[in-house]
Amino acid sequence: MNSKLTLSINQMVIEEAKEYAKSNGKSLSSIVEEYLKSLTQKRETDRKKASLKILKELKGSVKLPEDMSSYKEILQDALIEKYLGK
Repeated sequence: MNSKLTLSINQMVIEEAKEYAKSNGKSLSSIVEEYLKSLTQKRETDRKKASLKILKELKGSVKLPEDMSSYKEILQDALIEKYLGK
């Protein structure tokens, strides 16, 4: 659903932006919308990069015993204990 948005922008900027949009076969509204989308996508990408950085920093901080069973075996044992009380 599209909604109207009122902006206060310098007249010269508007005229140049309209010329740019016309020369690229787009509407000024679509260019503004694409730009705003790119801002929010960039922010999400930055968050993901920050999360990956933290994960990389944490990697190796927990040392597991060498005789540790596989993850599936540990999970299976925990579920058996939880639901069957064994």
